[in-house]
Amino acid sequence: MSTQTSDNNKRIAKNTLLLYFRMLLMMAVSLFTSRVVLNTLGVEDFGIYSVVGGVVGMFVFINNSMSSATQRYITFALGKGDKNRLQTIFSTTLQIHSLIAIIIVLLGETVGLWFLYNKMQIPADRMDAALWVMQCSIVSMVVMIVSVPYNADVIAHEKMSAFAYISILEVVLKLAIVYLLLVFSYDKLILYAILILMIQILIRFCYSIYCNKHFEETRYKHVWDKKLFKEMTGFAGWSLFGNMAGVLFGQGLNMLLNVFFGPVVNAARAVAVQVQGAIQQFVGNFQTALNPQITKTYAAGELNEMHRLMFRSARFSFYLLFFLSLPVLYETDFILTIWLKIVPENAVAFLRIMICTSLIYTIANPLIIANQATGRVMKYQAVCGTILLLILPISYLCLKMGCPAYSVFIVHFLIESVTQVARMILLRPLIGLRIRDYFIYIYKPVLIVVGVSVILPSIFYYSMNSGLLRVFTVFLMCVMSIAVTTYLLGLSVNERSFVKSKVMAIFHKIKNT
Repeated sequence: MSTQTSDNNKRIAKNTLLLYFRMLLMMAVSLFTSRVVLNTLGVEDFGIYSVVGGVVGMFVFINNSMSSATQRYITFALGKGDKNRLQTIFSTTLQIHSLIAIIIVLLGETVGLWFLYNKMQIPADRMDAALWVMQCSIVSMVVMIVSVPYNADVIAHEKMSAFAYISILEVVLKLAIVYLLLVFSYDKLILYAILILMIQILIRFCYSIYCNKHFEETRYKHVWDKKLFKEMTGFAGWSLFGNMAGVLFGQGLNMLLNVFFGPVVNAARAVAVQVQGAIQQFVGNFQTALNPQITKTYAAGELNEMHRLMFRSARFSFYLLFFLSLPVLYETDFILTIWLKIVPENAVAFLRIMICTSLIYTIANPLIIANQATGRVMKYQAVCGTILLLILPISYLCLKMGCPAYSVFIVHFLIESVTQVARMILLRPLIGLRIRDYFIYIYKPVLIVVGVSVILPSIFYYSMNSGLLRVFTVFLMCVMSIAVTTYLLGLSVNERSFVKSKVMAIFHKIKNT
């Protein structure tokens, strides 16, 4: 193993640990505060906050497409070592994101308000509160948009410690929100929306101050690079398809559920999304630490190393998510009941299907990052975006035909599976990646691990009566089964040797202390 590869692996490991510290801190607070917020606001108001905030969220695809371009261009410039180019790119991204923020405000105050008053199922006595949520959501979106270049720069520099430190402040403030909701008698939905907005503004300034202190390129310099502006917006324009599809099957499905079933079902989806998001954060942290390396190896022309990182990212991400997801899939009802006490109807079914979809999407992430690294996104985004856009009309037809609410998530699962095949076919000529290798090094070991590891937990789950003893037993069997199966059947010979050496080193250190 070369010295550079070893250093990269150490940096990835360090950044992953920092991100996990951040995630554990935020997840613990998020799970606690979500329960208190749900019980304090009530199921109806909790659903209103979710769906009204989602109206503004529907426009986020405009920003997400540019966010992908920002991350790619900053990371690529770092991989090339071009500091002058890097400052020009950063200043240009600030200009573009400011323009996007203006567009979002215009859309939110016109299309968003029209949809709120004319299409959404909101009780008349809660319409004023819903309007407050809408306005706070619009301002929050603006804050998030102008923060993207700074966050992208932190990730590109692989300075994940910044996320960990600033997150401590964020979780303390979120705990303060819970206290204020319990203390004040003012309309709690309005108060919650305002307080969340204030936190976002404060965190936004923290990231700006950190970046200005540590990265020279984040000091804005007025430049006008017409060619770069056109190139980046062109990249973002073709990314628009994929990001728009992502918003439509996220917030768009949320709108459909509101129109057909009302805010109570939105509350069920919001709960499912919260748990799904908490589980996915474990994987997201690993991928966030690894993604810049995929882009940088492409920029350096090291395609074999790039492929190796992609395979490892996909497999390890899947194993990690599966390790956390399998116990939840078995005991979803018990977990939600213990966490929330009040479990919205449909939340259990929603969560199970959404977790299965997340497992498929986890394997897709390296393909998405690799495509962005090439900069040749037109055909890729046009095809994949078109396939994903089918989720919304097919879901609408299913609901119109009288299908249950969870049918929209089954549609999402099936379309995501089809899109994954398309991603591999489209990326093959761009980076010299053979589809056969993707199946051999990713899908084959992953399917073997899944097929073998579910046997033992299933035996105990179906042979025991429901209760705390079964939950504990199933969780233990899941952990043991997945750990052993992954080590023996899911890792390569070199990876098993690496894991074994690290475990032995830890035991040796413990023994000598």
